[in-house]
Amino acid sequence: MQNKLQELTDRLYQEGLSRGKEDGELFLANAKKQGEQIVADAKAEAEKIILQARQQAQDLKDKAKSDVKMASEQALQATKKDIENLLLSNIIDKAAKETLGKTDFLKEIILCVAKNFSAQESCDLALVLPENLKSELEGWVAGQLEKQLGKQVTAEFSNRISGGFNIGPADGSYYISLSDETFSALICEYLRPLTKKVLFGE
Repeated sequence: MQNKLQELTDRLYQEGLSRGKEDGELFLANAKKQGEQIVADAKAEAEKIILQARQQAQDLKDKAKSDVKMASEQALQATKKDIENLLLSNIIDKAAKETLGKTDFLKEIILCVAKNFSAQESCDLALVLPENLKSELEGWVAGQLEKQLGKQVTAEFSNRISGGFNIGPADGSYYISLSDETFSALICEYLRPLTKKVLFGE
């Protein structure tokens, strides 16, 4: 009886030990498999992060190159424009002031514009002329110009313009500026394409 009990106990022990060993091995195998999966997932995530970081770095590099290129092109265009303006203003501004400061030439221009103006407008005219030409032009406006146009022309002499003139209806509803500044701007626009070609080959 004692032997049978001992035999039963030993058998239960061996079976429990065998089952525990199997369970332990199964647990270890599952743990190993899970560990390998975790490592594989971590590697995949790391590669994804590295790929994204490389793409972001490339995008940043491309954007920086594009921004630098755009800024340099804008700076070049602005510099070219400054050179054009400097050259044209040095040549044209001086020439316009000298030419429009000559009373004979100014009289011809005023008469030509006033005649065309008179053909379209039935009202009397008003002129604004440079103050420094008052002594030379005041009598001419009130005499010869009015006679040739067949209408009254009032002249105001002002320090606001240094050369050229402004013309418009005597009621002051509007005026056309033909000052030395507007002449210079007009001539500069005509000469700008030629200047670009000469300076920059464009």
